Amino acid sequence: MDTSPERTRTDSIWERWGEASLTWVPYLSLVASTVLALLRGGSLIERLTTLVLVVGAGAWVYVMFSRCPEPRREARARMAVYFIGLLAFASVLMTRQPIFFIFAITGFFHAAVLRPWPLAVIGVAATSILINTIITGFPWRSTDLWFLYGAIIIIQTLAIGFGTVLGERLSEQSEQRRLAVRQLQEAIDENAGLQRQLVVQAREAGVLDERARMAREIHDTIAQGLTGIVTQLEAAQQARDRQDDRQRHVDNALRLARESLTEARRSVEASRPGMLEDSTLEDGLALMAANWSALNDVTVEFRTTGDPVALHPEIETALLRTAQEALANVAKHAGATRAGLTLSYMGDVVTLDVRDDGVGFAVPEPGERRGDGFGLTAMRQRIGRVAGTLAIESEPGAGTAVSARVPAIGAPPATPTA
Repeated sequence: MDTSPERTRTDSIWERWGEASLTWVPYLSLVASTVLALLRGGSLIERLTTLVLVVGAGAWVYVMFSRCPEPRREARARMAVYFIGLLAFASVLMTRQPIFFIFAITGFFHAAVLRPWPLAVIGVAATSILINTIITGFPWRSTDLWFLYGAIIIIQTLAIGFGTVLGERLSEQSEQRRLAVRQLQEAIDENAGLQRQLVVQAREAGVLDERARMAREIHDTIAQGLTGIVTQLEAAQQARDRQDDRQRHVDNALRLARESLTEARRSVEASRPGMLEDSTLEDGLALMAANWSALNDVTVEFRTTGDPVALHPEIETALLRTAQEALANVAKHAGATRAGLTLSYMGDVVTLDVRDDGVGFAVPEPGERRGDGFGLTAMRQRIGRVAGTLAIESEPGAGTAVSARVPAIGAPPATPTA
């Protein structure tokens, strides 16, 4: 179905012309018939009588048809009474002056407002019978005239009636098309509004997501690096009398500062951690654990179980950052002498376990916020972003175990370069 604006405007113009014709045809045809009738002569009484009938016919059309609210087809009883009166006035006027058949032609047009449809066809037939009977007379005796009379009425009824029904059907289709266009335009406008709203929401969500990402990266890189630097500098102050130990702590602080600066730049660029840039997850975790052990003087045992597979970069980053945060918490709060780091490949899942023999703590419920700086919420959020789960087991005096479980989603295939 063509619902283009141009087609709709064209249909609307034709419909307005059709409605105007229904309104003005009876008056124009009545005026034309009256002028021609008066020009044909007759006595003053005959002319006055004709004018009185013309005024009555015009008033009937105005009161019963023109003043009827749209849609006129809904006022079925009123339109039926109007049509009978219209044919009655036309019959009287044609009896006086046959030229008023011009006015009687209005019946062909106004039969279209009769309902149901068979009544409209009957109205066309009645108009045809009226015009042909009054103009040519009733064919009482001639078989040929009977045939011609009947043929004319049947052909007029079928042609005009069919045209009336077809025109009305086309008008209904046009109305349906116009309604469809309006609904389509409303849907387009609604979709445009929803799209603008979605764009705004997506932009806001993107801003919030980027803020959360930067907060996690700052916590996992700059904050931890600064904590390590402060720890090393404090150790250097305490070892001022031991030159070798003092220099070692200062060197460690400088190295941490450089590494933190590099990681901060990578975080701003949303790049992968440096430990994973050119290394596997196992090598990155091993290097991270070795560096942490050297800085904090705590033994770390790292091991891998299962058959290693290359994971999606976001999953590898989440596991590395979780291990960093867990070991940072061990350094800051656990007072441990040993820690363990295990990476397990178990088919469709991968687990990372971080254990220590420290003082332990009372594990808060998920969503519970504390000011203890453990960063458990950040770890849960990071693992949750890759459809994983984080479990923490600890109690005072019994050490802590942090277990991250993530789906083993493989790395995407490398894009071939030209």
